[in-house]
Amino acid sequence: MRTPQGVEVADIFHQYGSEYRRSHPMPLYHLRAMRAIEVCRTATLGGHRYEYSCGHVDISYNSCRNRHCPKCQTLQKEKWIEARCEDLLPVQYFHVVFTIPSELNPLVIMNQRVMYNILFRSVSETLLELSDNPRHLGARTGFIGILHTWGQNLMDHPHIHCVVPGGGLSSDGSRWVSCRTGFFIPVRVLSSLFRGKFLDYLKDSFVSGDLIFPGGISHLKDTRSFERFRSQFYHKKWVVYCKPPFDGAEGVLKYLGRYTHRIAISNNRILKVQDGNVSFRWRDYADGDKQKTMTLKADEFIRRFLLHVLPPRYVRIRHFGLLANRRRKDNITLCRELIGSCETVPKEEERPETWQDQLLRICGIDVTMCPVCKKGTIFKAELLLPSRGNGPPDQC
Repeated sequence: MRTPQGVEVADIFHQYGSEYRRSHPMPLYHLRAMRAIEVCRTATLGGHRYEYSCGHVDISYNSCRNRHCPKCQTLQKEKWIEARCEDLLPVQYFHVVFTIPSELNPLVIMNQRVMYNILFRSVSETLLELSDNPRHLGARTGFIGILHTWGQNLMDHPHIHCVVPGGGLSSDGSRWVSCRTGFFIPVRVLSSLFRGKFLDYLKDSFVSGDLIFPGGISHLKDTRSFERFRSQFYHKKWVVYCKPPFDGAEGVLKYLGRYTHRIAISNNRILKVQDGNVSFRWRDYADGDKQKTMTLKADEFIRRFLLHVLPPRYVRIRHFGLLANRRRKDNITLCRELIGSCETVPKEEERPETWQDQLLRICGIDVTMCPVCKKGTIFKAELLLPSRGNGPPDQC
């Protein structure tokens, strides 16, 4: 099946989703995500019928607004990035990535909420503790953590991307402390502390009974088996890397635009759906970052996609330290004063803003102009109600 824009995840769900649902047990939030993607921007969700002064008539259907939908991230992403402009400081920023060993993936899949919480906690405490240590930065810092759960081949690959300023506030809050140019904290130190914290919290979760062990990991219910399993990771390599500093605030925003509201696969990477197979582009980082084509059976493609549907209301973008929500505004103001820069991103005079105004300002799309001739203006909009019996799907 093809749309004017090419093959979409929704097309794959339309063709093969029913059979997949019949043959695979699925949690409710997976079913809701599939349903949302299938009906996104269709008559099922309703929409608007627009008439333009040039005579053109256009119908625009509503979006599902599900965070896993390939078609519903652009406006949300741009609004989030616009808000983050106010938090940026005139200092160098680093991109630090924390990854867990792949042998933990089966446990993560069966305990997503618990394991992702352990990952976030271990990462945040590692960065905050080492930054506060006088042997390294010796200052209180703050950062944004972004959870990704996938690799380019759609397999499970949990890791957290962090955007960290190269400095922080002194312990008494009287001055700004900068790190060395181009150097943050040694990755071996980051990796060692991260590993220790993660494995300690993993043990705590086992003792408290927060973990479950169905199917192929049922043997880990036994205390001795679990401890043998956990202990092996003290001797494995935990990949933590710190990329070179971003190219100023513009580089940070460009990065945030690529990573913050990403989903497992975008529609433009899907090449074709044919004879029950799905082909898509992917980058093989283990082979010199070469771009390749991967072909999977449709049910395997759906299975891999659903690996990355997060539990309902799980927060995958978090702020820590100086950027924690409670005192972020005051901390940013103080940091700017100490750095000697009171520049802020200029804001337009506040006024009530319609969604049409917002779409034009953020994405440059003017829905009041005819999309065909670019001259006619809208003069009538008619509400189209959702198809009877097919109301909007629950969001998750």
